[in-house]
Amino acid sequence: MALLQCSGLQKIYGRGDTAVRALDGVDLTVERGEFAAIVGASGSGKSTLLHILASVDRPTAGTVLVDGVDVGGLDATRAALFRRRKVGLVYQFFNLIPTLTVEQNIAMPLLLDKRRPDPELLRRLTSTLGLQDKLGALPGQLSGGQQQRAAIARALCYRPALLLADEPTGNLDRRNSAEILDLLRRCHRDLGQTILLVTHDERLAAQADRVITLSDGRIVSDRRRG
Repeated sequence: MALLQCSGLQKIYGRGDTAVRALDGVDLTVERGEFAAIVGASGSGKSTLLHILASVDRPTAGTVLVDGVDVGGLDATRAALFRRRKVGLVYQFFNLIPTLTVEQNIAMPLLLDKRRPDPELLRRLTSTLGLQDKLGALPGQLSGGQQQRAAIARALCYRPALLLADEPTGNLDRRNSAEILDLLRRCHRDLGQTILLVTHDERLAAQADRVITLSDGRIVSDRRRG
């Protein structure tokens, strides 16, 4: 069953001779439970596509359905609620609140929505991500890899329909990058999480079940592993 459907997606910045076409007719379907990666050179449209899927930005033309919701038609308030309930976001910058513990950072999206964390899900997440002994620590007491794990746990704590990861290993060394990718695969396998990973590193992307290549705002390749 399709979780994500994009049809004729376009994004144009500016007008006239100075217009930049960041996305140029993207058609994309991602099934529920898939682990897919989007690759492409800088300026290919990867991050623009991710921001539109997350309702952070709006398309110029075309439609985007995520779990049955037309995200392009959401106003700012409804878009914020949609992100908090349906989409988990992980960036290369961890964006943890330095004065809160790891556990408080993980639970923050739920607390903003006036909900309580599911204790069993929190236990499974922190165990899967190797954070069970770090819940009382502050972000400054963690390594870069551990901070990214906390950011992933925060994005998953409310059971999002879709996890979007934008260059999640961009600030990490090779060893930590490999660990984070392995953890994402574990979340996909053990938690059934649908994941869309954006990266410029094709070696990392090759570990996903499906690799989609963007160039000049268009999909030029879509291949599945095996």
